[in-house]
Amino acid sequence: MNYSKKTVYDVDVKGKKVLLRCDFNVPQDKKTGEITSDKRIKAAIPTIKYLLDNGAAVIACSHLGKPAATFESYVKKQVEKGKNEADITREEWEKSLRKLTLAPVAKRLGELLDMDVIFAADTIGPDAQAKAAALQPGQILLLENLRFAKGETKNDPAFAKALADMAEIFVSDAFGTVHRAHASTAGVAAYLPAYSGLLVDKELSVMGKALDDPKRPFVAVLGGAKVSDKINVINNLLEKADTIIIGGGMAYTFKKAQGFEVGKSLLEADRLDYAKEMIAKAEAKGVKFLLPVDNYCAAEFSAEAEPILVEGDIPADLMGMDIGPKTVEIFSKAVANAGTIVWNGPMGVFEFDKFANGTKAMAKALSESGAITIVGGGDSAAAVEKLGFADKITHISTGGGASLEFLEGKELPGVACLLDK
Repeated sequence: MNYSKKTVYDVDVKGKKVLLRCDFNVPQDKKTGEITSDKRIKAAIPTIKYLLDNGAAVIACSHLGKPAATFESYVKKQVEKGKNEADITREEWEKSLRKLTLAPVAKRLGELLDMDVIFAADTIGPDAQAKAAALQPGQILLLENLRFAKGETKNDPAFAKALADMAEIFVSDAFGTVHRAHASTAGVAAYLPAYSGLLVDKELSVMGKALDDPKRPFVAVLGGAKVSDKINVINNLLEKADTIIIGGGMAYTFKKAQGFEVGKSLLEADRLDYAKEMIAKAEAKGVKFLLPVDNYCAAEFSAEAEPILVEGDIPADLMGMDIGPKTVEIFSKAVANAGTIVWNGPMGVFEFDKFANGTKAMAKALSESGAITIVGGGDSAAAVEKLGFADKITHISTGGGASLEFLEGKELPGVACLLDK
């Protein structure tokens, strides 16, 4: 896949209306609706400021949450949750939509930009169209939640065209959504010249270079719960990395494949042959394949459980919860000499303090390595931030699913549609 895409720097935006896809899918307090982290809004500011400072009129758009775009789809979702169909009302559905309005985002964006952010009550309806038509250079409009329209996730050409008709240029700056072929991420590029924003450009240049031309040794650290989530990632990285480190719940399937007992640990029995195949492939390619040699285990999956250190086979009544000190030493040593490190997935149940040490040690090792360090989105990014090492990491990806598919070597629809340099 070509990661070298034209950016906002490659187009004259003066006097133009720019449709800007942002990732404003922010976490909110369930009771009050208050935004609990504005990190994603702040991440969009450099591109927005560049466009406004260079005379563009910006029509920003984003999704928020997973609203049911139609009453019928809302009813279906509620019935699946066990509700009686006869009890479900339209008022309930409309209330669920109001909880996912982008109005609070418009307010916070205005505070961060120190200017008025015009808010449209719909996405392609009369309010959005009138406000987009009246928008002047240096002004910004935010459309209502894209997923209120059923055409968004279906990449409906009519919806994509209606979005595109409001603008003259499309800029993609929501890396967290580029792995999805939605109307606002890929569909609009059929009707407008499409460029990458500064956030997407950084993701593509840093992660693209790490995969295509890494400073060596190239070490990939993979964790998380399931092997099945990382099958294609491991396969792809075996072609590129010098060392692959496996931790987290997925390590126990690999340990079982090596002939070790794993007790009550997370195990995907249907992936044992694949695990054996990957270990053999690594050996054939001369790629170091490191697995835990000791683990902190527990009798039950609980934050209160007492950690029990186990080397080798795990007893039948225990489950692996984190990597042990010997493993930390081996993994940290491999990371210390690296030129490039990509990390995706925690080393243990890091949300439980007693079992967060492995993930913490890995974050510390990355921060002290002197290598180009890239942390994939999701849990590993949350762990690095929670543990206070974020400022010592070269790049923390803003997209969980997108960064995972990037590491798999998949073509990302929201990137493929952008103009090549």
